[in-house]
Amino acid sequence: MGLTIGIDVGGTKIAAGVVDADGTIGARANRDTPADSVDDTAAAICDAAAELIAAHEVEAVGIGAAGFVSSDRSTVLFAPNLAWRDEPLGTRVAEKLKIPVVVENDANAAAWGEFAFGAAKDVEHMLCLTIGTGIGGGVVIGGELLRGAYGVAAELGHMRVVPGGHRCGCGARGCLEQYASGRALVREGRAQAEAGSLAAMQMLTVCGISDPAGLTGPMITEAAAAGDPCAVELLEDLGRWLGEGLASLATMFDPTTIVIGGGVSAARDLLMKSAQVAFERNLPARANRPHPSFGLAELGNDAGLIGAADLARRPAPPAEKTR
Repeated sequence: MGLTIGIDVGGTKIAAGVVDADGTIGARANRDTPADSVDDTAAAICDAAAELIAAHEVEAVGIGAAGFVSSDRSTVLFAPNLAWRDEPLGTRVAEKLKIPVVVENDANAAAWGEFAFGAAKDVEHMLCLTIGTGIGGGVVIGGELLRGAYGVAAELGHMRVVPGGHRCGCGARGCLEQYASGRALVREGRAQAEAGSLAAMQMLTVCGISDPAGLTGPMITEAAAAGDPCAVELLEDLGRWLGEGLASLATMFDPTTIVIGGGVSAARDLLMKSAQVAFERNLPARANRPHPSFGLAELGNDAGLIGAADLARRPAPPAEKTR
């Protein structure tokens, strides 16, 4: 298959691009996301795709959507930040565009992008965690994307690490993303400042603010890069949680490579060094098994778009048999 379109549907923006078989984006189109309306969101997706189809010979469309996507890659079962509930998005867009359309979870699409063209392009088994406000995840085993029986596998950020811990947006308590995400980083930084920590108050000064409510993840990362002790400690703590969670995930999936992406990965060694130390310390039977390598994602914000476009080239997995 030649050119395909990848579409990354976010809570505020729809990013579309024409992608060739080498993962190169040749043209782009963007639209705002009308998140409160199912019909308007579908119309915006179709409009962005139609703009690109009018100028290029395109054979299929892949859509990356945040939420649970059915195993046949057509229906968004649930989306936390959009109005989709059992929404037949793939069918709706395909009928409008008159072209094959597949839908994939956005974190799965980003993981596939890194597997096919990015940091894990030379391996067959990989884990990818996208660490932003929350944690998205994707798993590739033997060159195949892990979807599970119903399409909702690899929600890695919702592995429980602290029974009875912080309440998560998924409804459970103690999920990994409550301790190793951008949201967790900001929560801990604000808590220290509100408690009167002199080190945290100094961090606020470095960030150029006085009110802890104005603290953001990028501010903490920039302060850490400038050597602020409190910010460095916050990122090291985040890395420790991340490494402990990854040790459990590696026990389950035995990857060759673990790829870390998302906005928090901009901290690079400030995060990765402590994550690797915690990983090595907590990996079961660590002295008697091969250890996966760690790497930073290479495709940036385009990973989901590129991955969705490439997945549109690939046949749908067989339907799950039921008794």
